[in-house]
Amino acid sequence: MTAPQGVRVDHAVSSGTFSLDGQTFEVDNNIWVVGDDRECVVIDAPHSVEDILAVVGDRAVRAILLTHAHDDHCRVAPALREAVNGGSGAPILLHPDDRPLWELTHVHDGEGHLWDVDLADGFEIGVGGTTLRAIHTPGHAPGAVCFHAPELGCVFTGDTLFQGGPGATGRSYSDEDQIKDSIRTRLFTLPDDTVVHTGHGDDTTIGAEKANL
Repeated sequence: MTAPQGVRVDHAVSSGTFSLDGQTFEVDNNIWVVGDDRECVVIDAPHSVEDILAVVGDRAVRAILLTHAHDDHCRVAPALREAVNGGSGAPILLHPDDRPLWELTHVHDGEGHLWDVDLADGFEIGVGGTTLRAIHTPGHAPGAVCFHAPELGCVFTGDTLFQGGPGATGRSYSDEDQIKDSIRTRLFTLPDDTVVHTGHGDDTTIGAEKANL
């Protein structure tokens, strides 16, 4: 499958904290931006709006796609929503099963608004002539979602799959058996040479991780 001309994946790292269950840790998060010179989508919104905007540049942001709602992945999503597109904003997309985690970081406004669009398994969004498809992969979080870009030969896994194996499941709203089932039944059906762009740390491939589960 050939990628459309001009579409690319841009990357940066942003540093901050992750807090859950009364503990706080220093973490480095990957920022992923997919698109062409005109438009893009942002995958996750961790610690700094400025760090994300440095990757976006002057492009139109079609959407802010959240892999899950741990605070180090969604903390600045509302502020980013207001900062892009000349202040006209962009929708935040999140799987509704992650509402309990979202509400640990963000309260809804007076009209009950949370994020803007509910993600569902199979949801597709086009950007820069290519398409990203949402794959619901619960386990690290109940609403964890990966975004597969088949024309780019990659998948954005958030904290579901890392170089070396599954994401952590030792905290609230997580389930070890569920994350392993999600990886085996949803991610390991992708081609072995699919590049895995993770929420933290280095890239890997689907084929490499089959030996680590």
